[in-house]
Amino acid sequence: MTLSAPALRNDDSTAMRQAMVASQLRTSAVSDPRVVAAMAEVPREAFVPAGVAALAYRDTAIDLGEGRSLNTPLATARLLVQARLLPSDRVLLIGAAGGYCAAVLASLVAEIVAVESSPALAAHARTALAATPNVTVVEGPLENGHPEGAPYDVLVVDGAIEELPATLASQVVDGGRIVSGLIERGVFRLAAGAHRGAATALAPFADIDSVRLPGFARPHSFTF
Repeated sequence: MTLSAPALRNDDSTAMRQAMVASQLRTSAVSDPRVVAAMAEVPREAFVPAGVAALAYRDTAIDLGEGRSLNTPLATARLLVQARLLPSDRVLLIGAAGGYCAAVLASLVAEIVAVESSPALAAHARTALAATPNVTVVEGPLENGHPEGAPYDVLVVDGAIEELPATLASQVVDGGRIVSGLIERGVFRLAAGAHRGAATALAPFADIDSVRLPGFARPHSFTF
């Protein structure tokens, strides 16, 4: 798969970005003005394949190829608001995709380690984020995270998972915040919680669809 620069005029991009903010974010409980401001600035079309750049600001997941999709603007925004981000935070981002969420986070926190399992998407993210010094893109299985950089203040899973591995949650500081899409009995929700001691608790906070991420399927039990 080849990802290339989008073919959108700057004025078109700006207009669509402002429309996204007005119609999708401000009307849907995206209450942190810092998140709104960041998403109003980051050119979302720079982080998707050129062929779908015109769809970048729609309220829908964007196909990135290889079975992967970019989360909807609303799902990403609600996760970041719920994470209660601080300027001093170190964030572990799971599901970097083409780099969009990391670009939004870059103006909100001190440092981001963004993990991506697709070599093509990781390469695109590195290129798109080349001028963003506080983001490091790491290629590897999403479920493994990046323990070499732990501990992190916040874990952001920009997609939906069935189960959060303990080895991933343990990369967050004690009391660290965790936000993620969650799949429960086929229902997609957004969830938030914290890692304390050896325990991690996530509770749904919004019935909003999120793109499914690979590597997080819950093991099926045997039946007789």
